[in-house]
Amino acid sequence: MNKVLVVHYSQTGQLDSITKQFTQPLVSAPDIEVTFENLCPEQPFPFPWPFLTFLDTFPECVYRDPPALKEPIVSADDDFDLVVLAYQVWFLSPSMPMTAFLQHPRAASLLKDKPVVTLIGCRNMWLMAQEDMKQMLDGLGARLAGNVALVDEAGSFLSFFATPLWMLTGRQGPFLGGRIPRAGVSQRDITGCDRFGIRIRERLQAGNALDETLLRGLHAVTVDDRLISSERTGKRAFRLWGRLLRAVGPAGSWQRRPVLAFYSVFLIAMILTVVPLGVLVRKITAPLTRKRIAHLRARFAAPSGE
Repeated sequence: MNKVLVVHYSQTGQLDSITKQFTQPLVSAPDIEVTFENLCPEQPFPFPWPFLTFLDTFPECVYRDPPALKEPIVSADDDFDLVVLAYQVWFLSPSMPMTAFLQHPRAASLLKDKPVVTLIGCRNMWLMAQEDMKQMLDGLGARLAGNVALVDEAGSFLSFFATPLWMLTGRQGPFLGGRIPRAGVSQRDITGCDRFGIRIRERLQAGNALDETLLRGLHAVTVDDRLISSERTGKRAFRLWGRLLRAVGPAGSWQRRPVLAFYSVFLIAMILTVVPLGVLVRKITAPLTRKRIAHLRARFAAPSGE
């Protein structure tokens, strides 16, 4: 009997739907036992988010300060053939519940020397979060066998408005009579992600290695090279402001509120000025950076490949 562990956390419910479809071929196989570990923070994260609470979360998120989790159901002594980690991206980082699990003593026992597949559902910017994930998995001695990244159907520009509205109102839209489209991953993409579960099932039943070739050729990820520079800049900014906010006071403290208010203005200004300027610079320098960008695309797409 092959055994698969699926560790997941979904604030909105979308990632639960993705995870269910992804694992359906495994759950329906009589010779594969699937264990689901639904991460539950001791203090649940709100949905929809109050605006300042949403902003106040990012310092601890980018610095991987783990929230307290309810004790995982799975035992440290359990032995699995594959571990699937399904996570959201918060502030260009893995969501805090997933970070907390990876820092839990039980994760070290469950993941050491095990093949891992990561499953992401997010707006569109997942590259830096996955680099963090790779680093944490390396630290646990796990082997990343594949990554799947499903992104919002609205596209980079319109999802910038649609996704925050979803997070802050609890409604996916569309908004303003359709001028701002529905937020979230398309139902077509969600339905189609069972192909990854089928590939995993075939490998397990054939007794083949779950290595870096596991999900290749299935269009598991698409690297948008226009976002590479933006993600790197955004990650540095989050760490800089996060360091300042953590020095000012703990999460939820009144001391943070004036700084958060100023930061929100800074963030909007940066998005309206720096990001468009970066797009222009990338277009101008594209002929000079083609080889470097190709190298970065291959690195970020690994191990699944585009």
